[in-house]
Amino acid sequence: MDWEKLGLKMGLEIHQQLNTQHKLFCPCKTELIDDEHNELIRRNLRPTQSELGEIDRAALQESLRNLNFQYEAYNYNTCLVETDDEPPHSLNEEALEISITIAALMNMHIVDEFHTMRKQVIDGSNTGGFQRTGLVATDGYLDTPYGRVAIESLGLEEDAARRIETTDNYTEFRLDRLGIPLAEITTDPSMHHPEQVREVAYMIGQVLRSTNVKRGLGTIRQDLNISISEGARVEIKGVQNLDLMSTIVENEVTRQLNLIDIKKELNERNAEVLEEIHDLDELFENTESKILKSAESIKAVVLKGFNGLIGREVQPGRRFGTEIASYAKKRGVSGIFHSDELPAYGITQEEVDKVAEFLDIGPEDAFIIVAHDEDIAISALEEVKRRANLGFEGVLEETRKSLDDGNTEYMRPLPTANRMYLETDIPLFKITDELVEPIKNNLPELPDVKKERIIKEYNLSEDLANQLVKRLEADVFEDILSDVDVNPTPVASLLAYDLREIKREGYDITILTTQHFKDLFQLLADGKIAKDSVTKLATAIIESPEEKVIKIAENNNLTLLSEDEVCEIIANIVAKNENMVKERQMGAMGPLMGMSMKELKGKADGSLVNKIVKEEIQKLL
Repeated sequence: MDWEKLGLKMGLEIHQQLNTQHKLFCPCKTELIDDEHNELIRRNLRPTQSELGEIDRAALQESLRNLNFQYEAYNYNTCLVETDDEPPHSLNEEALEISITIAALMNMHIVDEFHTMRKQVIDGSNTGGFQRTGLVATDGYLDTPYGRVAIESLGLEEDAARRIETTDNYTEFRLDRLGIPLAEITTDPSMHHPEQVREVAYMIGQVLRSTNVKRGLGTIRQDLNISISEGARVEIKGVQNLDLMSTIVENEVTRQLNLIDIKKELNERNAEVLEEIHDLDELFENTESKILKSAESIKAVVLKGFNGLIGREVQPGRRFGTEIASYAKKRGVSGIFHSDELPAYGITQEEVDKVAEFLDIGPEDAFIIVAHDEDIAISALEEVKRRANLGFEGVLEETRKSLDDGNTEYMRPLPTANRMYLETDIPLFKITDELVEPIKNNLPELPDVKKERIIKEYNLSEDLANQLVKRLEADVFEDILSDVDVNPTPVASLLAYDLREIKREGYDITILTTQHFKDLFQLLADGKIAKDSVTKLATAIIESPEEKVIKIAENNNLTLLSEDEVCEIIANIVAKNENMVKERQMGAMGPLMGMSMKELKGKADGSLVNKIVKEEIQKLL
């Protein structure tokens, strides 16, 4: 595609949990819990007007769903702040300092005062119907291979509650995640190539990983804003896989172009969405369709001039009908039936013809059927009509969910500024030079810089250095080598690769401390264990972490024999195979090495064994 001609613009929003001791506005720990909850709280949420008297369109659409919410609370891990039964405590200054560090690494201007605002959110993920947020910095930049990208803002806010279960009657959340400090980084929409947005996301990730942030699944969430000149801005939530970003961009551009084409065709056909909702219960009284037979009510609407367009593909494997169905699903139905795909699902051609005759539709027209409880069916068809009418506008400003195949799915309308209002329970926090300057003067080393330095300083391969940095083991690696004079490569190999294998075998590698590693590698440096025994000894330490490491090595038969003891064993082996040595000469080296290593069972270093075997052979020649 010609991205420039299409007017492609993209921006990123990245949300990263900060690794603080407690939450943003309460003393609860920032840890997730999987225990049985102690209390279940039920709530309903409704939208409120902004200070200008406006209601945010996204909040309004959520309210129309009439959802009930349940919240799992704990006696010792959550508190009254999270249940919205107590005013918030003072701002977590540790979280603010981490945010300032991130801002400085991205060349941003830090604000003088942190003002806490309320952002209206009534999807249930916040018990009070709003999220607390504030601005930390503005007007930064990152230099990328595609040019400079502006970082518009960095905010500090509360993370949302964790969704546990959704049923027809309620949505259940857990309050363990609610309130964890979250840095929100927003770029400007100056990216114009699908590969560029991936590069920028990677670079921001590098900045974040150099600071005290949480790691692991769900701790970082990336949202992508995309538009083209004839389309509209669409926010895509939950883009987790960086390698999938370019595919998501391409599929979204394709979707917008196809919706623009559908808009043009609808206008050319003078299409129309008819208001009446028709009852089809009698028509399907004897149907063999299992879905229709099990429904309380079967309703339909007529879309004049829509024939062939509902089944039109807008994304790979997803059609315009899927876009319409996404709106209907927000009213509790699992899906819709449309005339472009029928007969199917047990509905016969004869039944399709009866419906067409009953609804008095022509060859250019289409119909959509919903089968469910009567109230839900009517509500869903109201959404069908609304989305079909929006087809005349082409591309809509929406928030969409990222899917694993690179496509997206409708979530809600794009929020507006009408959802923001001041938090009066929290005083402003002055950000002084006395706070900022020490942070700016002690900025952490960025991961790519650290990797290059480690390669040069310790003569490591690029792969080993990259894995150390990626797995956040580089600082431990350097701490070990600051105290132990040992070859860096075995240390890097254990931290970067071997620990993963030990973990896969079911061992808890978090038991291993830096002091354990130092004691282990001191034994290697002193020649008391073999390089091949490092992984075995690390595993043994996990099983007896309170024992002295040298004692663990002795108990597990991992300490090396003295050179004299090794010489004696190898001399006996060579002597017993004297005829083979005389016959093969140095060609006996391989078999004798195998015999020696088998006999020594890892209690001698391989290079030492090789040296002694060679010497013993030469004595006989």
